[in-house]
Amino acid sequence: MSVGEVVYTVRMDGPESAHVVVLLPGAGEDASVFDAVCERLHGSDLRTVVPDTIDGLDVAGVLALLDALGLKYVNLAGNREGAALAWQAAARTFGRFKSLVVADSPHPAVAGADCPAVEVPSTLVIGGPEARPDADASGRRCYSDFRVVELDGVESVPRAAAAAFAAEISLRTSMW
Repeated sequence: MSVGEVVYTVRMDGPESAHVVVLLPGAGEDASVFDAVCERLHGSDLRTVVPDTIDGLDVAGVLALLDALGLKYVNLAGNREGAALAWQAAARTFGRFKSLVVADSPHPAVAGADCPAVEVPSTLVIGGPEARPDADASGRRCYSDFRVVELDGVESVPRAAAAAFAAEISLRTSMW
C-alpha cells in the first residue's frame, strides 16, 4: 500500500465483517505486536487491519491508508506511539472513527501537545497505577464515553494482556 512516497505492508485479516478495527503499533514495533489481539478479535467476528509500522505515518497518512483500502468508518486502536497517533487521528477527523481504544498513551494534550478533544467513545488501557494520573486527566479531553482500564504490572499491553486489550476493543465495537 502506498501512502505518499512511502510503501506500507498492511495485514488485513479476519472474517468479512461490517466491523473493522485498525490497530497502530508503537514506534519500533511491527504488526506482530497485535498477533494475539487480532486472533481474539477475529473470534469476535471483527476484521483487523494492521500496518507493519507507523514510521512516517501521520494523521493524513492514516486517512490515505484507509481511503486506499476502501474503509470509510472504522474502530481505531493503538499502542504507545501508535496510540498517540490514534488520539490525533480521532481528534482531528470527524465521522471516520466509531471508537478509540489505546494502550499506554494518555491524550497528547495531557503532555502539552497540540491535540483537540476526541468525540468518540474511548478507552485507555494502562499497565499500572503509575500511569493513572495522566489517564484520568485524559478524560477531560474526551467528549464522549471515556473509560480507563488499569492492569497491574503490565509492561506491554498488547503482548502481556492481549485478552484484556481485545475485550476492550470488542466492547467498543458493540453498539449496545
